[in-house]
Amino acid sequence: MARVIIIFAHPRYENSRVHRALLEAVAPLPWVAIDDLYEEYAEFHIDIHREQERLLAHDVVVWQFPLYVYAPPALLKQWLELVLEFGWAYGKGGGRLKGKVGIITVSTGGSRESFGSDGPHRYSLTEFLRPLERAISLCGMVNLPPFVVRGTYRLSDQELQEEAGRYRMLMETLSQPIPVEEISSFLSLNEWIQTRGT
Repeated sequence: MARVIIIFAHPRYENSRVHRALLEAVAPLPWVAIDDLYEEYAEFHIDIHREQERLLAHDVVVWQFPLYVYAPPALLKQWLELVLEFGWAYGKGGGRLKGKVGIITVSTGGSRESFGSDGPHRYSLTEFLRPLERAISLCGMVNLPPFVVRGTYRLSDQELQEEAGRYRMLMETLSQPIPVEEISSFLSLNEWIQTRGT
């Protein structure tokens, strides 16, 4: 059974109904570990060795965060810069994460329509996620499409529970052999999960 670690970064988690619902849906799964960066490193003093050991102990790495001003929260950016270091994660002597699966789970206040050349944000969500996607690929990881929760301010309780249910189903699926080629043809993991009968 594959082991999954969620690298979670939310500076105001206590106010987030979306991320709380997502994490509560998957926390009971015994193969899922949650690494809450703002809980562990409130002072931004990241234990690089401990974080690297956590990554090595898992087969699937999920980076979960809200999109803040078109980017991940600051602590996650610092985590990426320190933990995915040259000579360990990539480059000469690196490649320690090669072959592991990498996934981005992101929430946005904006709707699907707001991200695009005709929308107020002018670019697709994929374009804003590209730096992190490239970092995943740089490390030799298998980069799957993102799991996206959009329009968070307008989600009804029922819609939110449906998203949380899909997230749990995703985590249940990730514990088994992952059909990478099948998944890669979808724009988001939400869409792929929906085709599986949710």
